[in-house]
Amino acid sequence: MTMKAKYQAVLDLGKELNVQNGDVREENGQLKVWGTTKTQYEKDLIWDKIKEIGGENPNDIMADIKVSDTRIYHRHVVKRGETLGKIAKQYYGDVMKYKDIFAANSDILKNPDLIYPDQELIIPNP
Repeated sequence: MTMKAKYQAVLDLGKELNVQNGDVREENGQLKVWGTTKTQYEKDLIWDKIKEIGGENPNDIMADIKVSDTRIYHRHVVKRGETLGKIAKQYYGDVMKYKDIFAANSDILKNPDLIYPDQELIIPNP
């Protein structure tokens, strides 16, 4: 199995996330990938996928992933049925972090219990 085939799920995720300025090369049994994600959250998703496939410290892949917007962690589009607590749990693993999301979006949110589908919320850096 080639390294590219082994890490195909990482490459597919990069495509799905629309990683910019990306390239992939296989040299001496090591896969070298690089590119730029929109947010740190997307970079974290890619690294999580790399570790899922190659283990905690894989030595058969070298990834140089940059982030274009470091001011925020991510931009989230609200889906039907979501709450700020559920969104906080997704990004931070802690429902109480909903307060941070609410504060970061106080320009568009007046009540943390009232969010609507298709609203784009800023997810602040942890």
